[in-house]
Amino acid sequence: MQLAAAGSFLTLLQDDIVLIQTHTHSILQIVLLNLDHRDTVVSNAWLETLLSAIDALPKETIRQEILSPLVSKAQLSQSLQARLASCRILGKVACKFESPIVKKDLLPLVRSLCQDVEYEVRSCMCRQLENIARGIGLDHTKAAVLPELVELARDEGSTVRLAAFDTIINLLEMFDSDDRTRVIFPLVKTFCEKCFKADEAVLASLSFQYGKLCHGLSASFTEEQHLWFLEFYKKLCVLGLQHENGHSDNQVYPLELESKYALVRRNCAYNFPAMVLFADPNHFLTELYPTFSSLCHDPEITVRRTMAEGFHEIVKLLGPNVHFIHKELVVLLQDDSLEVLDALLSHLQETLELATSRGEGPGPESKQLIVPELVPALAAAEQKAALSLRWRVHERLLQRYACLPRVVSADQIYFRFLQRMFAIVTTNNVLPVQREAARTLCMFLRYNRKQEQRQEIIGKVLQELAQGRSYWNRLRYLDLCEIAMELFSKAYFCKYFLIQALELVNDPVANVRYKLCHMLPRLRSTIRLPADKHLLQQLEFCVRKLLCREKDKDVVATVRKTVLELDKMDITEPYHKRHERDLLDQKKEKEETLLLEMEQLERQQSEAKLTSEKHTEKKRRDSKTGLSGTKGLSGSTSGATLSTSSGKELRKAKLARSRSLSSHPTTPKMANPDKTLKVKDSGSCPGKGKNLLPMNADEALRSHHFSVAAASSVLSPTPSASSMPVLIRSNTPNTLVDHPHQHRSSTLDHRTTNGSKDTQSRKLSIQRKSNSFGMQSGRE
Repeated sequence: MQLAAAGSFLTLLQDDIVLIQTHTHSILQIVLLNLDHRDTVVSNAWLETLLSAIDALPKETIRQEILSPLVSKAQLSQSLQARLASCRILGKVACKFESPIVKKDLLPLVRSLCQDVEYEVRSCMCRQLENIARGIGLDHTKAAVLPELVELARDEGSTVRLAAFDTIINLLEMFDSDDRTRVIFPLVKTFCEKCFKADEAVLASLSFQYGKLCHGLSASFTEEQHLWFLEFYKKLCVLGLQHENGHSDNQVYPLELESKYALVRRNCAYNFPAMVLFADPNHFLTELYPTFSSLCHDPEITVRRTMAEGFHEIVKLLGPNVHFIHKELVVLLQDDSLEVLDALLSHLQETLELATSRGEGPGPESKQLIVPELVPALAAAEQKAALSLRWRVHERLLQRYACLPRVVSADQIYFRFLQRMFAIVTTNNVLPVQREAARTLCMFLRYNRKQEQRQEIIGKVLQELAQGRSYWNRLRYLDLCEIAMELFSKAYFCKYFLIQALELVNDPVANVRYKLCHMLPRLRSTIRLPADKHLLQQLEFCVRKLLCREKDKDVVATVRKTVLELDKMDITEPYHKRHERDLLDQKKEKEETLLLEMEQLERQQSEAKLTSEKHTEKKRRDSKTGLSGTKGLSGSTSGATLSTSSGKELRKAKLARSRSLSSHPTTPKMANPDKTLKVKDSGSCPGKGKNLLPMNADEALRSHHFSVAAASSVLSPTPSASSMPVLIRSNTPNTLVDHPHQHRSSTLDHRTTNGSKDTQSRKLSIQRKSNSFGMQSGRE
């Protein structure tokens, strides 16, 4: 009855049901009277009513009715309960009055309660110092509040020290840089060291406030102080796991102490994003990555779950260095506990998109490197959620997987996830999970940019769902149609889904026909006239068939209601709603057209790349063929060189016969026998060579005779000669030798008969061999 009365009186005041004067003279007196109730629960309830009433009461009423009796209740002679209530009332009224009044009337009571003999009173008053400081302002906080906080921070009671520590953190912005450096930092450092060594109970609160503490003091830190706070945080993160606090590595902690250590590590995990900002994200790999990995692999589920909850914040802070934590993302996805996966699902879409789109890192392959590890982890997470009894986690997971088209490639979705979505839609026993899988399946289809895969997906949907043997699968097809009407344009839906949905009017199961009747108005809204007039006729035919042949009473009743809705559709719908829906449909259609254009562009680029690769391969193959032909040519030239020794003997015999034809013997002119034949090429035309082999008059006569004979003969080159231009040039017998006896040689040659054809052919063969020998020597 007392609790109900306290709540009722508060409602009367907050809702302005009675005048404030009536509340002051009638209700407020009852509230103040019951503050001294012997039952602590009842007195606390009336105290909460009074604290809430202070916000609505005028200042004069508060001064007369509340502050006047407060002076006597704050004395040591009063009960502990009365002094605790006085502390809370002082903290509440401090914000209602101006700074001089607070300093004059309230501050003496505050100092008295801060020095109370009971540690509960000191602790309670210490937590109200924040309101007192804000009430007296910045100017008086340093002189009036800070000394009390420093004294309370050194109190013998751990709860008092903890209250002082929390208050200091909440008031950091009210202290100047000098106070932070000379007073706050040594005080906080001493507090942290003392708690770490001997007071594990306070470590939980310290670890929870640590991120706020570091950010509040970071502007005043030196490099050494900054490093000290960072190292202390690292120690807290492994508390209870390693050689810390005087315990050995293999020591088994008591259950209570182990629970406290786990709470400290969980609070450290909660503050990890703040510590990343404190340490600078650019130094994450060297400063905090080992600690981050340790927290992600912590043996306590609560620690890993807290890391999963804040993982998206860490991804945001790291930016381009997000590839550092790809491994831990996969680890959390594959965690044995479903609680960790559930915590990661809250921001999974944001996490995956940031981890892949900004995961460029030091090399361009960083995005491709994460996908092979990420895809199996995502698939395993879905399997684990499916095997559990927590179907809501499975539903949320499938809902988050709708973002996969923006994270992984279409091929990976097609081969790793698509078949799994079909299996869930057709075999799962939980209806919300089936519908979410159908939605995810539609999202995969919506953003797939390969026409062959889209056609196969649609064909499978029609085969396994629309034409499925189980009526349950046919019902899921209608669910999928509802989702498709939201995601796709009207034209796309009518082209691939509408006709198969209307054919279910002949379904033997009444439940399917019943659901189809409910969907008919929405199906009608996807038909655009006059382009889809044939579809409208088919829908009207379905309605007539249901009206004429339907025997199930529920389906008949639904059809009759649906007919009325169909008749009113174009009349009752406002123009602006229809216009907005048409604009949205145009936007969807443009997106679908853009996806088709992108698909065509990618196909053209791949075809061009393939053609370029084939052309390059053909060139490489042709160059290899040319190299082999050149090698064969060199072999034939070497063979001709080896036959020169026998040619020399034959040439000597011919020279002797040539000398016998001359009536005037000549004296041979000696020449250097080491000189070789040199050929000079100019452009692509055969150049003129100069025969530098030693010659006498008879040799000149024979050479000129062979030249005339060769010039008068018609020689057809062999088929291989076209690929050997050097030999073609060497077989051109138009080289004349300058010699003192050239005129005489011409006269002798004029008197000499041509001889038989066999002799001429042998001479020409000798000439070719001689030229080939000279060319080979020139090459060497």
